[in-house]
Amino acid sequence: MWRHQGEGFGPPAHFKRWMRGGFGPPWMAGPRARRGDVRIGILSVLAERPMHGYEIIRELESRSGGRWRPSPGSVYPTLQLLEDEGLIKGDDRDGKRVFEITGEGEAALAARSQDDAGAPWDAADESGDPFAGLRNAVFQLGAAAMQVGGTGSPEQLARAKQILDEARKKVYGILAET
Repeated sequence: MWRHQGEGFGPPAHFKRWMRGGFGPPWMAGPRARRGDVRIGILSVLAERPMHGYEIIRELESRSGGRWRPSPGSVYPTLQLLEDEGLIKGDDRDGKRVFEITGEGEAALAARSQDDAGAPWDAADESGDPFAGLRNAVFQLGAAAMQVGGTGSPEQLARAKQILDEARKKVYGILAET
């Protein structure tokens, strides 16, 4: 049951924000990227192969080990801006807008590489976030559990649930230590 929130009953405000489109609970939010990081991230992954917007988001998340996932609200406007600037071009293929880097985009990416600023997903590693390692471990554990949930037999599902229950108890046990 939700506690009273002043103007009625319902979830706490941070859960309302999460439910309106967040990709994870508020306490799992990774470091926020600067606007230029999204730009360079997009150009970097498109330099390897053409992709549509969702693929770009997933690729950036994958390269950071799940620590950085730019939101669609930052990626899609950046794609439009990069296309307007002539750094990428988009084509409709099989009902999706697929983007690829242009020669100008490659030149812009090469100029940035000479500055030796590194990849934006590397910055997520160096954020100084004390929870980064724990967040990554939770992300990887969740991915493994989802894999078992999607393809496992009933016996494998039961074993996975038992392991997760034991892990939860052990983690809480850490807090109980003196």
